Amino acid sequence: MKVAGDLAYGTHSLTCIQAHQKGKIGITLNSNWYVPYSKSKSNDASAQRALDFMFGWFMDPLVFGDYPLGMRAYVGDRLPKFTKEQSKIVKGSFDFIGLNYYTANYARNIPSSNKVNISYNTDARAELSGVCARNGILIGPHAASGWLYVYPRGIRDLLIYTKKKYKNPVIYITENGVDEVNNATLTLEEALKDDMRIDFYKQHIIHLQRASR
Repeated sequence: MKVAGDLAYGTHSLTCIQAHQKGKIGITLNSNWYVPYSKSKSNDASAQRALDFMFGWFMDPLVFGDYPLGMRAYVGDRLPKFTKEQSKIVKGSFDFIGLNYYTANYARNIPSSNKVNISYNTDARAELSGVCARNGILIGPHAASGWLYVYPRGIRDLLIYTKKKYKNPVIYITENGVDEVNNATLTLEEALKDDMRIDFYKQHIIHLQRASR
């Protein structure tokens, strides 16, 4: 109850400050997009679970006052429970969402019969790492970072998903970008001819426009 009391006091203080300053309060979240590894109900479900464990973990409490049902089902008693007061306080406690999007992954179901060590990394029962290729084809061009595959459509799909599931919140794209391997042999003029990054932003902006439409 002390936590709930502190939360209530903090929320009241923020409300007073917001009313005085006419400001907005939001949260910035990082999320990949997840594409089912193949057309099957189990892989569709694994992609949804992966999204719930990365994005819904934070968005569901903010919009609905509790964690995603899939998280509760797979994590069980290890997932904390909100009191009614805490749920009431956190629900709707934002004016906007900041969204960091960089990459996407294929998601493949891990059958419940498979023995896995119980941890955050295995709770979603979705195989992500090592499944960046489907039938030998990558989900997108590989950047310098081992985890970053260029998939511009993912930003459109993530925005539309957020709009539909989370009641059309105000969204700011707070981070997006790509890295490349440093090539010290290039001249300054050659290095500044950054066609790869120009195309990266062009494609992402095109998909942002499609999401808006």
